[in-house]
Amino acid sequence: MNDFAGFNDIPPTTLADVLGREQVMDIGIRPLWPSARRVAGPAFTVRCPPGDNLMLHAAIHRAEPGSVIVVEAGDVDHAVAGGNVCAVAQRRGIAAFVVDGVIRDLAEVREMGFPVFARGVIPFPGAKKAVVPLGGQVRCGGVVVNAGDVVVADEEGVVVTPHDRQEQVLRAARAKLAKEADESLDAWEAAHRSRIDAILAENGYQD
Repeated sequence: MNDFAGFNDIPPTTLADVLGREQVMDIGIRPLWPSARRVAGPAFTVRCPPGDNLMLHAAIHRAEPGSVIVVEAGDVDHAVAGGNVCAVAQRRGIAAFVVDGVIRDLAEVREMGFPVFARGVIPFPGAKKAVVPLGGQVRCGGVVVNAGDVVVADEEGVVVTPHDRQEQVLRAARAKLAKEADESLDAWEAAHRSRIDAILAENGYQD
């Protein structure tokens, strides 16, 4: 199954509830401009050693349209991409960058509307010397990511669905959203209070 488009309607919060904390990137991986839309797509994985960005620059010409390029950068002292790299990626149909590292030229990236989720911005670029295979396993925001895993990212955060669990997770997420849509706030409040009061009572709390 490769229904990546099916994940466009699933918020990261729902996926986090279904998958658990280990598939949620840490809070340092954030949208670098405030109106970044939700993106969903298969991971195209890249590893860049400290101080070098060659392989991300190679990846933008090799990733398939719709891919989310996920980068394990070696540090936060050197930008792995800038405005032109993002512009070419956007022109080639890349959905977004998710970078455990930093980029530069944020004003250009924001103006073109290309979604980048990363640790921040620095004006100094990396070198282009280190050749590393593309498509290998990377660690980004504390999550192990393999090529073809489904990445969903928006202002709530970044969640990774392993490729071999894609169908199961999508089905569970849709069921959860449907159940929530059918429940009124009054019903949710009543059930919530009952559950919280029961937990308090079990732990000896008294008003």
